[in-house]
Amino acid sequence: MTASIENSTIGKLIPPLESGDRLTRHEFERRYIAMPHIKKAELIEGVVYLASPVRFRSHGQPHGDLIIWLGTYKVSTPGIELADNATVRLDLDNEPQPDAVLLIDERLGGQARISNDDYIEGAPELVAEVAASSASIDLHDKKRAYRRNGIQEYIVWQVLDNKLDWFSLQNGEYLLLKADANDVIKSQVFPGLWLALSALLTGDMTKVLAVLQEGLNSTEHVAFVQQLSQQ
Repeated sequence: MTASIENSTIGKLIPPLESGDRLTRHEFERRYIAMPHIKKAELIEGVVYLASPVRFRSHGQPHGDLIIWLGTYKVSTPGIELADNATVRLDLDNEPQPDAVLLIDERLGGQARISNDDYIEGAPELVAEVAASSASIDLHDKKRAYRRNGIQEYIVWQVLDNKLDWFSLQNGEYLLLKADANDVIKSQVFPGLWLALSALLTGDMTKVLAVLQEGLNSTEHVAFVQQLSQQ
């Protein structure tokens, strides 16, 4: 068993952070901060989950493609912020570290805020997860916590099943956004955020970015950018 960690500042031993621990959010943060060698840990419905080593094709590569897509949207949409693996203080029992977070600046009407100690607090507008071994968590406990806290859109890319689900919060429930006749899914929260579904699943990022550019050129996106600039 891992030994406790000494905190020289307070002269006490801090227990290690281990998968399956049931902790308050405060205690979770205390242990996480005391273990800087741990790169990803999450508190979901009061339970600690430590991430497994990241494989290339089942997580690293699709994660990179997701960030390219969302990052291109962010660059073209002033007032939108993108974070990769940022900790989110969601509520007292949940502190996830999503693969990607897209949010509207709080000063422009966004739901979440950046705390004085530089964490996201509250519900970002969109969260995306690449799910391989974590699929059962992402589609159940985590999804329930995201819905309850009002995250407007939730993307789960289930790499091993070659499937992507994009949920939209409507009347307190998550409903699947369906692709249109051109196999494109369009965000309900971020106008112009268009996804060529099959192209993403097959790694055709040239087409993914071409379709996104169509969304960025749309009248809806132009109006959204103007709206944000007037806040």
